[in-house]
Amino acid sequence: MINFSSFTLDNGLRVIVHEDPSVQIAVMNVLYDVGSRDEHPDKTGFAHLFEHLMFGGSKHIPSYDEPLQRVGGENNAFTSTDITNYYLTVPAANLETGFWLESDRMLSLSFDPEVLEVQRKVVIEEFKQRYLDQPYGDVWLKLRPLAYKTHPYQWATIGKEVAHIEQATLEDVKNFFFRHYVPSNAVLVVAGHVKVNQVRQLAEKWFGPIPAGNRPQRNLPAELRQEQKRQLTVEANVPAHALYKTWHVPGRFHSDYYATDLLGDILGRGHSSRLYHRLVMEKEIFSTLSAYNMGTLDPGMLVISGRVNEGISAQDAEYEVDQILHELLREGPRAEELQKVKNLAISSIAFGDVEVINRAMNLAFASLSGDADLVNREEELINRVTREDVMRVADDILQERNASTLYYTRVS
Repeated sequence: MINFSSFTLDNGLRVIVHEDPSVQIAVMNVLYDVGSRDEHPDKTGFAHLFEHLMFGGSKHIPSYDEPLQRVGGENNAFTSTDITNYYLTVPAANLETGFWLESDRMLSLSFDPEVLEVQRKVVIEEFKQRYLDQPYGDVWLKLRPLAYKTHPYQWATIGKEVAHIEQATLEDVKNFFFRHYVPSNAVLVVAGHVKVNQVRQLAEKWFGPIPAGNRPQRNLPAELRQEQKRQLTVEANVPAHALYKTWHVPGRFHSDYYATDLLGDILGRGHSSRLYHRLVMEKEIFSTLSAYNMGTLDPGMLVISGRVNEGISAQDAEYEVDQILHELLREGPRAEELQKVKNLAISSIAFGDVEVINRAMNLAFASLSGDADLVNREEELINRVTREDVMRVADDILQERNASTLYYTRVS
């Protein structure tokens, strides 16, 4: 159980406080309700660019890292299709330094053209190194637009193409910032050796004066139900053939999310899962193979991916995968099989919650559902999933008309 209190400032900033006197640190997690799904199709990669720009200094604090490091703190951030998340850890006695730093870059981020050019180059280099210059790096640049035709999940968080970052103007950057990086579009979680009244006082002092801004109204185009299998073959200089197969699934806060997540675990979580045990260990069709639910807020993807062993085509490997899917659809999961993946899911939550930073992040993310207490109900929701629930979602999801398959083949 993660105990917490919450309040909202007059400017709309939602604040959640989790007291844990057993630790000597304080954690601040600032979640901005903006991800790559909120970008314009012709200006993608901006949310990720801002993950970098936010460390480029503000008007009053030229270097974000230096004052934090002087008080023994550390920080990081990540961007996804749905959110941008910044977090820091400091000795509890130095909590106010964190409030000073986070509030100043929310209020007055530096728009120094030199900072933009430096971070632009960093992001472009990351795009090239991670997505263009390594084997299989461009998988999601190809698979997303295959699976999505209308929803902005059709591009990766890094962006559609390097040109969108290369051509980003300072005016583009400012417009994106003032639209999304405002108190009314953020959630602040403070956790660790803190008190609610202390956090309230600091929040009012440092974040209270920041103008609320207009919280953007999200009106994204919904993805139409897929009615025909899609497939794409890519040839490249890669070590081995690879298979990537996806199906559309409900979003993270849908009532069928946990049944869908457990379905993915039954198929491909760990060495005892159906796919890995049968097709890696027994039949040696694949060298690696896994299945997972991407867990996005809007309807997302269940993904099966693996590297194919020498002498076997990606299409033949897919046939072997499909046989196991058909077997699951016919027979459903075994009782002990379902209980095993439930235990794995629950233990993962428990182990994750050992770290106070993870508790802070989970509270922030759960708050997007409208109820941060979702973090305390997950075990119950997982345990509530029945064999019939898994069979029902499997029958709806694991249909060929709902599938998109990328055959990533080695040039012979």
